[in-house]
Amino acid sequence: MTGTSRFTISGRLALFAALVLIAASVSVTYLVLRPASSVVRTSADAAAAQRGPAHSSLAGESPAQASRPIVVPVSREAAERAGILVATVGTTTGATTLRVPAVIEPNAYRSVAVTAQVSGRVTRVAGELGQRVSRGQTLAEIYSPELAEAHTKYTSAQARLRAHDQELRRTQQLVRIGAASQQELDGAHAEHAAQTAEVQSARSRLTLLGVPGAALEGGSEERPLETTSHVPAPIAGVVTERAANVGLNVDPAMMLFRVVDLSHVWVVASVYEKDFGVLRVGAPAVVRVAAYPALSIDGRISYIDPQVNPETRTARVRVEVPNTAGEQLRLGMYVDVELAGAAPAVVTVVPREAVQTIAQRTVVYKVNPANAGEFIEQTVTVGRADGTTIVVSEGLSPGDVVATKGSFFIRAERERLGLGGPAPHASPVHPAVPVSPVSAGGKVQDIAVQVTERGFEPATIRVRRSQAVRLTFTRTTDATCAKEVVVPTLKIRRPLPLDTPVAVEFTTHNQEIAFACGMDMLRGTVLVQ
Repeated sequence: MTGTSRFTISGRLALFAALVLIAASVSVTYLVLRPASSVVRTSADAAAAQRGPAHSSLAGESPAQASRPIVVPVSREAAERAGILVATVGTTTGATTLRVPAVIEPNAYRSVAVTAQVSGRVTRVAGELGQRVSRGQTLAEIYSPELAEAHTKYTSAQARLRAHDQELRRTQQLVRIGAASQQELDGAHAEHAAQTAEVQSARSRLTLLGVPGAALEGGSEERPLETTSHVPAPIAGVVTERAANVGLNVDPAMMLFRVVDLSHVWVVASVYEKDFGVLRVGAPAVVRVAAYPALSIDGRISYIDPQVNPETRTARVRVEVPNTAGEQLRLGMYVDVELAGAAPAVVTVVPREAVQTIAQRTVVYKVNPANAGEFIEQTVTVGRADGTTIVVSEGLSPGDVVATKGSFFIRAERERLGLGGPAPHASPVHPAVPVSPVSAGGKVQDIAVQVTERGFEPATIRVRRSQAVRLTFTRTTDATCAKEVVVPTLKIRRPLPLDTPVAVEFTTHNQEIAFACGMDMLRGTVLVQ
């Protein structure tokens, strides 16, 4: 074997030995690192389980995993500091009662527009706004050439008829003595009938122009020419509108006054479609007036509008009530009306303070049966509110335990932990869109707005441009029409349960964002600086 051959064999052996060493090193490395990788994955899974399913969805889990309920952990010490109390969901049985704001309107069947019966010029006005008038009382006087012409025609027709009466009697006498023929007598009778019809036509014309029949009786030779038309009140009531003034030229199509009988008025309320099922025509109702706290007026539902307003999703409900005093219930006055339901029903109820509003959802926080230190966020559908409780039609069952006092702290803890997933991104096309300030990043400007008898306090709010804002509305009284808040530019409408904070979240871009109550009577403004 030569030296060259020995070198080739030794080189091959060295290369083989190096490959064996590399493979052994890789195997050892894999065996060493494999347990550590398992431990890392197990720790990550445990951390994800501790954070809850909402964090997992943020990390990119599947939609099925992200749909798991949101669980908010609250330690015993934190619950004691926040004063969190819990209550068992219960039921109640009884006739359902719905309390809604309403407006006093005139009874349309007892409201009359007063017009003139002739064309002419107003010479005197006797009716005043707010004046109580009796039926037939003169409200105005009108000089009318049309009336004068009709009266002249009637007088002339009467004169011709009297003259023809004498001619007819003479013809009858001539026929009896043979000095006139029967044909001449028949002609006289025909002419007399025509003259009589002309008088009746002229008389009917005067009656249509408002001249009373008593004024047309008797002889017409000494009767003065009628040129003035009197405008009487068609019913007893109160003058609520007046368009007549001296010198005004009028015609029969023009309304001069409106007289309304206020002995009975309508109380008109707008009821959401979710409450239609408890209402029926003929059900009793009670009207309460903030101006007269001791006054309550009983009435009945007389009409439920078959049409729903497509913008507000409400229908008008009408209650007819007596207004014997005539002064307590004034047209346009705001009142509260309690509408009794059709039949007793068993409903699920929770305390009002247990209900929270997040974005477009209404939620409660239910105690986790498996862990008393956790609260499960449960979406619910709420109905009418009655006193300190609110009806829950979907989402809870009797026997569930929910947080009542302090539920707002649980909601704040949910947001602090970032549970619930990201909020939708604001579109640059729209000037202002609702977003979740917590998940949008940056600081959130929290502003508390109290809803009192005087309205929104504060009513003017100043914020920075492109700022995430959270307005938390809390209604503290029932003596207000602000039972809901509406932000038209953001297309937001939220109910405002009594003593329950309701948050409205958005990012500012406009110079001004207006908000108002559901009846657009109380208003507020967010000024962007």
